[in-house]
Amino acid sequence: MEPKVIVRAAPQEYVCGQGVWEDLQSHLERRGIDSALVVHGGRSWEAAAPYFPDVHTVRLEYYRYGGECTYSERDTIASKVTEFGVQALIAVGGGKVSDSAKAAAALLRIPVIILPTLAATCSPWSSLSVMYDASGTAVGYEVYPHSNALVLVEPLVLLESPKELLVAGVGDTLAKWYEADAIIAHLPSVAEEIAIAHYAARRCRDNLLAFAAEALAAQEAGTLNEAFVRVVETIFLTAGLVGGFGEDYGRTAAAHSIHDGLTVLPQSHDLLHGSKVAYGVILQLLLEGKREEIASLLPFYEALGLPASLEDMGLGGLSRAERLAVGVRATEPGASIHRMQGHFDAELVADAMEELESVVTDLRAKAAGQPGQPGQPGPTQAAVPEQKRVSAGRR
Repeated sequence: MEPKVIVRAAPQEYVCGQGVWEDLQSHLERRGIDSALVVHGGRSWEAAAPYFPDVHTVRLEYYRYGGECTYSERDTIASKVTEFGVQALIAVGGGKVSDSAKAAAALLRIPVIILPTLAATCSPWSSLSVMYDASGTAVGYEVYPHSNALVLVEPLVLLESPKELLVAGVGDTLAKWYEADAIIAHLPSVAEEIAIAHYAARRCRDNLLAFAAEALAAQEAGTLNEAFVRVVETIFLTAGLVGGFGEDYGRTAAAHSIHDGLTVLPQSHDLLHGSKVAYGVILQLLLEGKREEIASLLPFYEALGLPASLEDMGLGGLSRAERLAVGVRATEPGASIHRMQGHFDAELVADAMEELESVVTDLRAKAAGQPGQPGQPGPTQAAVPEQKRVSAGRR
């Protein structure tokens, strides 16, 4: 039996633009919220604090989250809500801050308002949390029956975020197309909500290929432009729509399973989520036998600094046992890699990880010195050709 699709399309309200944080008080007032706990990070809060508005009519309490989105952290935030006697949660920070706050809000059944300081994942948009253990190993997902109450995106805050985090956001969002298409392209028929997810996934890819390089250049220059805002909204809004409408058909496939597998390696814990997912996209394409697509993506990866190999991530010395451990985690029962056609096991993933190192090395050697190829960034939209369409009835 095919899994049911429950549409969790969007937050209740979403606003993006310069100065939107200044409206926080009025948003709280019209919701009847007179008290809230602000959950924030460390360095991200230092950068965001100058933009955080003065709120006079609503009592705000503050809590710096513990650094990881765990069930223990969820419970700590929930206990702070009870201790302070507040009505809502406000998350100010990156994906793990918002995921932690969403988890606590779902536990308590109270509203959560998100003011993102990083554009590294679609966490501000989505009604789910990626849960980890205290060591940083991914342990699963929590999906909630309530949408986030409000998302306020201040582009100037995001413009000041570290470049590598925006690059990671591009990597995570690019995966939306490759993972969704790997699942949806093989369906004999496609319901309307899945078709919307498929369209949004394609738009993720097209927007990033067209605007990511320009957006990163704008960030380096400290200049807000249309390309930067377009990329930010693609990472939050467009990517969020893929899972929001498509659920299991649009959320994740092999690339995210590979990410989850890599988290069993302690030496991977300092790597960004989107970087590991970006590597997972390339490994997924190898598992699908799409070497031409790997070759076409490499210039884009090179231009942005996304990792296409273990060596790129500083993991080039993994042993066979370590690669197998990644494979075991990536292919465990219920892992999203099994949403794709074919049979996947730990041995297959470990073998592919080893093979990919030589594939990427050979492709780079072959392309060396050619205009627009790795090491010579060119127009990113031209770097990746249109996907070949797969005929599978209604899609």
